[in-house]
Amino acid sequence: MGQSTAANADPMRAIEGERFGFAEARHLLMRAGFGGTPEQIRTLAAWGPERAVEHLLDCGATDAYGWPGENEFDGTIIKPLKQVEQREFKRARETQDEDTVARFRERRQKMQREDRKQAKEVQRWWLGRLIESPRPLEEKMTLFWHGHFATSYRKTENSYHMFQQNQLFRSHALGNFGSLLHAIIHDPATLKYLDNIMSSKEEPNENLARELMELFSLGEGNYAERDIREGARALTGYTYRGNDFLYRRGRHDTGVKRILGKSGALDGDGFVMAILEQRVCAEFIASKLYRFFVGEIPEGKGQAAQGVRRFVRRMAGTLRGSKYAVRPMMRELLLSEHFYDAEHRLTKIKSPAELVIGAIRSLRTPTRSLDILNEAMKLMGQSLFMPPSVKGWDGGRAWINTSTLYVRQNVMTYLLTGVVPSGVGGGRGGMMRLAGRKQRRGGGEDRYDPKVVLRGLGAGTGDIERAAGELLTFMLGGEVNEERHGALVAFAREAEGESFEHILIGMMSLVAVMPEYQLT
Repeated sequence: MGQSTAANADPMRAIEGERFGFAEARHLLMRAGFGGTPEQIRTLAAWGPERAVEHLLDCGATDAYGWPGENEFDGTIIKPLKQVEQREFKRARETQDEDTVARFRERRQKMQREDRKQAKEVQRWWLGRLIESPRPLEEKMTLFWHGHFATSYRKTENSYHMFQQNQLFRSHALGNFGSLLHAIIHDPATLKYLDNIMSSKEEPNENLARELMELFSLGEGNYAERDIREGARALTGYTYRGNDFLYRRGRHDTGVKRILGKSGALDGDGFVMAILEQRVCAEFIASKLYRFFVGEIPEGKGQAAQGVRRFVRRMAGTLRGSKYAVRPMMRELLLSEHFYDAEHRLTKIKSPAELVIGAIRSLRTPTRSLDILNEAMKLMGQSLFMPPSVKGWDGGRAWINTSTLYVRQNVMTYLLTGVVPSGVGGGRGGMMRLAGRKQRRGGGEDRYDPKVVLRGLGAGTGDIERAAGELLTFMLGGEVNEERHGALVAFAREAEGESFEHILIGMMSLVAVMPEYQLT
């Protein structure tokens, strides 16, 4: 087990190779990815911390359009009216030409129906990629940026723009935050979501300017209302046409602005540069990444709280020193003793994505139906491409209530057995409606062989007591609790006469409903 590092003189001290074992490698894969099989964990443990971390950081040259299925997405479903059509529609409304108005409305409704269908395809595509990608940290960072620069399809109503934004996050996953911040003000989905597409020098919209500072870069209290007003002026004329950014020079305010102490005829990029020059920017981003990968930042004057804050300041210093390159900071974080400290393990509640994707990647269950899994994630509070607000998902304890806990347990049953328990989704139909009669139980290629986990753990396929201990250690990540171990063994004894495979699935199902399984 790790030891507390709160009092270390150097909060970034790297973990020594002899202290990097199976438990540490498991923790690394859970936090910097979505978990791993016993074989993958043992491989990383054998490599040692430096090689293991470098392997995760090495995302390679990301091909923005190189994943199966993505080349099939249609960027022309949503077509704005041409000028001649806009005039025709306006004239039809003025003259109460109901037939023409109805024709235009039907055209728009058809586009919307087709786009909603593609939105589900894009959602299935990303969930599949999260499950199958050989670069788990790249996808974990893409998920982080999605929650940080939160944008929802419910408002953008353009599936291709959401897909483009997802690719933007992936291409900058471990790249340069400054470059990503510059890119985000040119991103069609962001511009639409934060109401900047009609912003002009006559009527500047302040939404993007406010969130750019408050939620995306500086944090509340680190800017003034004047900075919002002047920032909004800098972003006037920033819109899009089709799938591409468009700068409308005639709508842009070319006058002198003063933002965060920087003066001049600033445009959007000048606004971003002013933000990046603020010392608090690196601290804000380091804090958010710390919360995502490690845990909460405690308040107070205690030694542990001071140690965490000192660690985050070091992260911020590395980020500033690398001119906002994220990779060096993440390397220090993932190699640090602090990251592996016992106080930081099994303390974060798994997000729905971490729960579902982690189960498939670590237990090697069949993926079964991506539609059912997406529906389950929606019921658990995390629908991909649809964060609840510009603040993203609250996370933490907000993930757990009586309703979501019920779905969490049932989705694990579904992955392990192929059975969708009755009542999942309640009156809305939910997973039951999607499952249909033919998907009530997995069979053939969907049949799960739990012995693959035991073989990976080096356990035999006949020793119930050892199997129970190995499953508890692997699935829960801590020391074996004797009470839990006894419960699994008792279950196996009562199921005597059933196949060993059936008993194993039952034992794994019992572990999956334990409160500890919800933690990472």
